[in-house]
Amino acid sequence: MKYIGAHVSASGGVENAPVNAHNIGATAFALFTKNQRQWVAKPLTQKSIDTFKANCEKYGYKPEHILPHDSYLINLGNPDSAALEKSRAAFLDEMQRCEQLGLDRLNFHPGSHLKKVSEEQCLDTIAESVNIALDKTSGVIAVLENTAGQGTNLGYKFEHLTYIIDKIEDKSRVGVCIDTCHTYTAGYDIATEEGFVKTFEEFERIIGFNYLKGMHINDSKKELASRVDRHDSIGKGLMGIDVFKRIMADPRFDEIPLILETPDDSIWAEEIKLLKSFAGIEV
Repeated sequence: MKYIGAHVSASGGVENAPVNAHNIGATAFALFTKNQRQWVAKPLTQKSIDTFKANCEKYGYKPEHILPHDSYLINLGNPDSAALEKSRAAFLDEMQRCEQLGLDRLNFHPGSHLKKVSEEQCLDTIAESVNIALDKTSGVIAVLENTAGQGTNLGYKFEHLTYIIDKIEDKSRVGVCIDTCHTYTAGYDIATEEGFVKTFEEFERIIGFNYLKGMHINDSKKELASRVDRHDSIGKGLMGIDVFKRIMADPRFDEIPLILETPDDSIWAEEIKLLKSFAGIEV
């Protein structure tokens, strides 16, 4: 079964996210549990937590179909010790918020070396950061998102992700989220049938589908291997529509949240209907 949704607004409180998801016909959703552009936010109130859980139950959203995303400010590979500690504290807070809300996974971008340390040193720091957060929490999977490789961001190669996973002490609490736009602009040609087959054969060999905990379903404004992260609406970018048909027809992508982060939220309901039709789901 395919679970399809979008990264919906939690404006006014996290409890509004499941309502917003339901209103666009989503069977999965993503959200920020706090303002994604601030380091510190007020703690969640018990009322917000209870109402969030009640709304999820009301609209049939299970934790395994919800993919919260951490703050864009966090860099778990930051080579500056003070900045790293700030990121680690913020990441722990995000993990704890997921715990409070009864969510079982948190999606995050691995980190950036900022041209100050080697890639390997940065990857080691990211793994250490994740281990610290996992040691202080329970029940929440740290989900590494592959990146486009823009700037000094790591995670654009499957090998980066498996390097981190190999250093995570509790393998049951680490996973991966594949962003289709990032995959394409990082240089994996999933837009062609041959490239799609090859890419996910590589994914299985290098990482393993057992680690796949979610996907971001985005078209791309930028070319293959451009290393630029610019999402586009489904079928309106350079990737074409067939890749999305393949994903929706492929059972390897069942039972995980498939989340739109496309730029025009006014057509999310239409995009969800389209993707459901590719998956053979009646709408």
